[in-house]
Amino acid sequence: MIRAAALYNPFDLSPSNRMFGEPEPMDGRRFGKDGRVRARASAGRAAALYNPSDLSPSNRMFGEPEPMDGRSVKTAYSNFIAAVEGASVVSSSEKIDFLKLQNGSDIRGVAVAGVEGESVNLTEPATEAIAAAFAAWLLNKKKADGLRRLRISVGHDSRISAHKLQNAVTHGITAAGHDVLQFGLASTPAMFNSTLTEDERNHLPVDGAIMITASHLPYNRNGLKFFTSDGGLNKADIKDILERASKIYEESAHGKGKEQEKASRGAVTNVDYMSIYASDLVQAVRRSAGDKEKPLEGLHIVVDAGNGAGGFFVDKVLVPLGAVTTGSQFLEPDGLFPNHIPNPEDKTAMKAITQAVLDNKADLGIIFDTDVDRSAAVDSSGRELNRNRLIALMSAIVLEEHPGTTIVTDSVTSDGLTVFIENKLGGKHHRFKRGYKNVIDEAIRLNSIGDESHLAMETSGHGALKENHWLDDGAYLMVKLLNKLAAARTLGSSTGSKVLTDLVEGLEEAAVTAEIRLKIDQNHADLKGGSFRDYGESVLRHLETAVSKDPNLHKAPQNYEGVRVSGYGGWFLLRLSLHDPVLPLNIEAPSNDNAIKLGLAVLAAVSEFSALDVTALNKFVQQ
Repeated sequence: MIRAAALYNPFDLSPSNRMFGEPEPMDGRRFGKDGRVRARASAGRAAALYNPSDLSPSNRMFGEPEPMDGRSVKTAYSNFIAAVEGASVVSSSEKIDFLKLQNGSDIRGVAVAGVEGESVNLTEPATEAIAAAFAAWLLNKKKADGLRRLRISVGHDSRISAHKLQNAVTHGITAAGHDVLQFGLASTPAMFNSTLTEDERNHLPVDGAIMITASHLPYNRNGLKFFTSDGGLNKADIKDILERASKIYEESAHGKGKEQEKASRGAVTNVDYMSIYASDLVQAVRRSAGDKEKPLEGLHIVVDAGNGAGGFFVDKVLVPLGAVTTGSQFLEPDGLFPNHIPNPEDKTAMKAITQAVLDNKADLGIIFDTDVDRSAAVDSSGRELNRNRLIALMSAIVLEEHPGTTIVTDSVTSDGLTVFIENKLGGKHHRFKRGYKNVIDEAIRLNSIGDESHLAMETSGHGALKENHWLDDGAYLMVKLLNKLAAARTLGSSTGSKVLTDLVEGLEEAAVTAEIRLKIDQNHADLKGGSFRDYGESVLRHLETAVSKDPNLHKAPQNYEGVRVSGYGGWFLLRLSLHDPVLPLNIEAPSNDNAIKLGLAVLAAVSEFSALDVTALNKFVQQ
């Protein structure tokens, strides 16, 4: 049943081989004649060659550890070339621990060999088994008998392993007797939308959807996200699917399932769904402007897609609305992410879009992460609208439409945001846990008990609205901003992005913000054979006790994650990471001295835990 799937070949310049949105290459610019990878650069700049013999930091690929002797870079490069030439770097009979692929409500793994210490575990055979398991899980969820033929959509971001995993997913589903709609390069939100879109001509809606992505993680990683019309799957669903996949994988290794594969293979249909999805976004902006055809005419908006899947937003959304988009950058899909990490939280990424706005004298800048479920913006003055500012801006928009509603956020939002939402906007701020699914599920829960909520948002840029089926959609968030710009322009009161900047006026922001990661050594004797989670919880309990004895510190009266404490004009939050042996510490304070006092309070409380690496905290308090 399981076979090796063909890889996307960048040397094949035929239209059928190109990723959606990639311009037709005329000169082999993806690779040089010497075989070295060419990193795309913005317009007007020469494209730099990736040279495996150049060990300088500026030449290293994102996520690759600093090389000591050149071997890691050369190995990564060699494996990449072997992969695109069709060579198999992983045996299909290799044992896979499927449960280790779970990352909360997603699946994440290493899909490309070459990074030292990171062996491939998201292989093509494993991916086929996971796809077949999702189909089986979906049949069970729909309470359908084994004869029911499902339709499942499959899309991917720009990663270099995208095509081989797309082929593996497709084979796993069709071998189980179900049909596949291949969308090619797509966004994660679009995949969920395909379970809702009514379009019989394009075989929509689908029963379920799979997005192949690992968000902003390094080039060698990849993963899977799953959707039904009810939204994204939860942790228990993912565990169920992985347990099923493990059984399918073992059975296929013994040749079971081949007769079914021959008898009932499903069909594969290619669909340009991104055009359908983008058209819906365009119509949303037009409706907000009284059905004006080009409500953004005259506005200059630049987009930074970070070489991920967000490049469609320029030609398929902004241009039809009349916006000027010159200066937009990194729109071409490139899974090596040569220009910057596609992450709205990353300082280098935000600096890149800010510079593009200033250089082009644009009214607004928009930046997406790799799979477009997160976003941020920059106003015409170069002021970043991300993290707390973006939540404040979205809260202002939502509270205009739904006065008094509850805004649900993650645990690391600022005290200033609470004051802004509750005192200036008249809403309610419900600070919950980290994790976009946690935040969204909490907003849904609040609505179910009569506490109206219309926005759930993380500082990471994940934002979901009730009006949009509680889907965290970076493109839809930006459409809400465009709606404000379009409405102001229609009324003749447009002054660029000032209408947006004015909405966050009065938001109090700390002078000092820091996040310090305290790692737990899982091999340390202090753990006494226990789990890092148990150890981390004991650290938090000890900190809580220490805080109760300090008159300068006050524990938050309502808190759902870790230990949140106010004092010295600021606050700190120490919590246990959702997935890793790490205790992240967030600090905000009105001055550096006050931030250090908060850091010292934490250091004094946790210093007796010898398995906890406090090096970064020591460095912070000694600055």
